[in-house]
Amino acid sequence: MTTSTRGAAKTPAVLVLEDGRAFRGRAYGAVGETFGEAVFSTGMTGYQETLTDPSYHRQVVVMTAPHVGNTGVNDEDPESGRIWVSGYVVRDPARVSSNWRAQRSLDEELVRQGVVGISGIDTRALTRHLRERGAMRVGIFSGDALADEAALLAKVQAQPLMKGANLSAEVATKETYVVPAIGEKKFTVAAVDLGIKGMTPHRMAERGIEVHVLPATATAEDIYAVNPDGVFFSNGPGDPATADGPVAVMRAVLERRTPLFGICFGNQILGRALGFGTYKLKYGHRGINQPVQDRTTGKVEVTAHNHGFAVDAPLDKVSDTPYGRAEVSHVCLNDQVVEGLRLLDQPAFSVQYHPEAAAGPHDAAYLFDRFVSLMEAERA
Repeated sequence: MTTSTRGAAKTPAVLVLEDGRAFRGRAYGAVGETFGEAVFSTGMTGYQETLTDPSYHRQVVVMTAPHVGNTGVNDEDPESGRIWVSGYVVRDPARVSSNWRAQRSLDEELVRQGVVGISGIDTRALTRHLRERGAMRVGIFSGDALADEAALLAKVQAQPLMKGANLSAEVATKETYVVPAIGEKKFTVAAVDLGIKGMTPHRMAERGIEVHVLPATATAEDIYAVNPDGVFFSNGPGDPATADGPVAVMRAVLERRTPLFGICFGNQILGRALGFGTYKLKYGHRGINQPVQDRTTGKVEVTAHNHGFAVDAPLDKVSDTPYGRAEVSHVCLNDQVVEGLRLLDQPAFSVQYHPEAAAGPHDAAYLFDRFVSLMEAERA
């Protein structure tokens, strides 16, 4: 990605998809060029949390909500220390931020962090195109990066695919750090950071858990060095088929029957550890309004999603695995994609979505309580 921070409001820009379709608009944020996988997010709020979610590494996010940036940007809501999206696409950016917590505009923050974006395009048409053709590589070009469309298309088509991408170590912490329990400490959890969001260890800390956040390259020895009551595998970017290291570590945890909880990428890792395959979804699930049914209770939750890959596990039967019986615990009601797994013979489960749900909804917060219950039962 190459960028400039000079004013972009009236600078022409073009978005070029790998199949040759192009959309012309105005630069938004930094001026320059950027590349990634084009995906769309259906959330109407929480854009700051989306931008700073490490799971969006190497993705250009198209916002389906037409008006973005109304509440500006603050220093309290980021889910990590930086913006991770590689590009940002909006139809109608807010001209003025209006919120008592705002410290600067979204446009200013994109410029400050060198994120190239585009505005003034028909994001509805672009979203429909991605729904029909699938997520694909894309480039955004503005300022000195503008050139003949054929040359820009060649640049886009030269970019690496998301399928086969091993990205978690690029976004994870390099050093272990500790998030202390809020109030009385009840448990210790080792959390493997594959692209963790800041709200996740906070949700555990609220429940009296001291969280040791370990790098994506952590070994089983690193995990058990903190004497954990439970082990957590986080969300993160990339293709789970490349995550042989985390899969091997999770199998070591399963062999020791330590209470285990995984979300998003962690769900895919559990799927692989149990012997299931994974596959790339046509255009993925992204946004804060996805309906998921908890099959253990029959209840339907409105949930926050960000995933382009899924677990290939049977919905209609209990499966035998090297670690006991397993079943699909949650399913997406839009397309029947597997949204959760649980073992029936030992304390391990996972979900494909975000129960920490910054910036909402909070229907799935009970999953952290379920994790606590597993650790309580194991201790008893």
